[in-house]
Amino acid sequence: MLSRLMSASVRNLEREFMCTVRLLDDTEYTCTIQRDAKGQYLFDLICHHLNLLEKDYFGIRYVDPDKQRHWLEYTKSISKQMKSQPPFTMCLRVKFYPPDPAALKEEITRYLVFLQIKRDLYHGRLLCKTSDAAMLAAYILQAEIGDYDPGKHPEGYSSKFQFFPKHSEKLERRIAEIHKTELIGQTPETAELKFLHKAQMLETYGVDPHPCKDVSGNPAFLAFTPFGFAVLQGNKRVHFLKWNEVTKLKFEGKTVHIYANQKEDKKIILTYFAPTPEACKHLWKCGVENQAFYKLEKSSQVRTVSSSNLFFKGSRFRYSGRVAKEVMEQSAKIKREPPEIHRAGLVPSRSCPSITHGPRLSSVPRTRRRAVHISIMEGLESLRDSAHSTPVRSMSHGDSFIPRSRSQMMDSGDGTAVISDETYSPSDSVLPTPVAEHSLELAASRQINGAPCSIEEEKESEAGTPTVGAMAELGADSRAAGPVQSAGGEAALSETEQVNKFILSVLRLLLVTIGLLFVLLLLLIILTESDLDIAFLRDIRQTPEFEQFHYEYFCPLRRWFACKLRWVGGLLINK
Repeated sequence: MLSRLMSASVRNLEREFMCTVRLLDDTEYTCTIQRDAKGQYLFDLICHHLNLLEKDYFGIRYVDPDKQRHWLEYTKSISKQMKSQPPFTMCLRVKFYPPDPAALKEEITRYLVFLQIKRDLYHGRLLCKTSDAAMLAAYILQAEIGDYDPGKHPEGYSSKFQFFPKHSEKLERRIAEIHKTELIGQTPETAELKFLHKAQMLETYGVDPHPCKDVSGNPAFLAFTPFGFAVLQGNKRVHFLKWNEVTKLKFEGKTVHIYANQKEDKKIILTYFAPTPEACKHLWKCGVENQAFYKLEKSSQVRTVSSSNLFFKGSRFRYSGRVAKEVMEQSAKIKREPPEIHRAGLVPSRSCPSITHGPRLSSVPRTRRRAVHISIMEGLESLRDSAHSTPVRSMSHGDSFIPRSRSQMMDSGDGTAVISDETYSPSDSVLPTPVAEHSLELAASRQINGAPCSIEEEKESEAGTPTVGAMAELGADSRAAGPVQSAGGEAALSETEQVNKFILSVLRLLLVTIGLLFVLLLLLIILTESDLDIAFLRDIRQTPEFEQFHYEYFCPLRRWFACKLRWVGGLLINK
């Protein structure tokens, strides 16, 4: 009896596995799920744990052993998606940034989006001018530590916080000045709301950069925003396409193609090269999901998308969720008492180390927590005027990119897309970029600047996350290589890749043709030589056309082959 119970428990353990999900406030949620459980089950567990109803904006991200990021697909089994062995570690992140985060229905949703944008700011994915950076950081201070208190906050208290990859003492003083004088009396809810409104006005709001190279071999970052598809290069936006202009997304190997129709029926095709085929497929799937979420009116309009025009080639993928318009309509119907929010603060966190070390309030109660050790960047160089400006609005797409409220704000100024001389442009990140050619250079530059090359917690949960701030270094490296080297070596590389793709296409077509001929030959042999008495075979054999083919062509051809085989056999025997 005991042995049966033990064997049954072992079988149950084999059918279950542990799964840990890191939440946006750096706490952890651990659960045991069945081996055949789908992604939707785990996502629903986390949303129930967070008391979150507006959950369509969020997703679960994981990193495979090759450091490639993926979004967990809810319609597939978790164990089949993970390439590693359990226990599995994932993280909850904002997958689809709300076009207007301040207009979200519930405060718990706004708070989680606030945590995500604060993380983007810290890791250099959200770029802004110095004045905007100071205001955003001051909002974070007000939300996490409240009003300025001379007794609790000594001189230089803002320097103990790490809001950005690197910043100057002048910026720290400006942050403290705003916090002391302009934000007095604001509640955490108000400070977070104003933070979201300010962040939404920035061009890199909602950017999750994918590192690529253009056809000339220059580094670039592709990004999908709530308003469209953007290409960032040299710390500037070089292309922007609204979602209703993007018609098709295709990929093959490492190459991704973006097809678009612009004004006056102008058709364009943008081609970029990802570091690996896996990264290219992830980029393509992200583009398909973002386009469906922001562009379509109803989820019933979602169609299965193929990565190739040929039926026997490429990947097929379908977005399985509600679209943005449906999410907003569903949110308007929410009628419940606002859930209690336990804001994280008073202890160091990855996105904003704090100045005190009291007990931390978790955003979700009774979750398993782990201490996070942070190396605060000290001795950083004072911020100099950057050689690269923050991404500026291109004249051809700027008006379409900015919502009306944002356009009015821009028009109220000087009316031109000019960035001030003093700009905040984070050029460092604590995260490595997945572009292999530059990983060593970026690591060396981070060590020189005094920033840690990696943080263990962040390396596990956000491995492979690139930063827009790194584009300045990548652009500088490509320009330093010189126009001759770029024009010669990259042109030869491009021609070689085109030849290789042509050869692969011909070989693939040849293999498919041989396969079809082989299938037809097998069917012919079964029809003429076998005694299988199957209805459809019998009907084919009884047709006049088949009888004529059999007696006039197939039988003479078979006798000819038999004669040749006997002749070859005789030669071999005589030798």
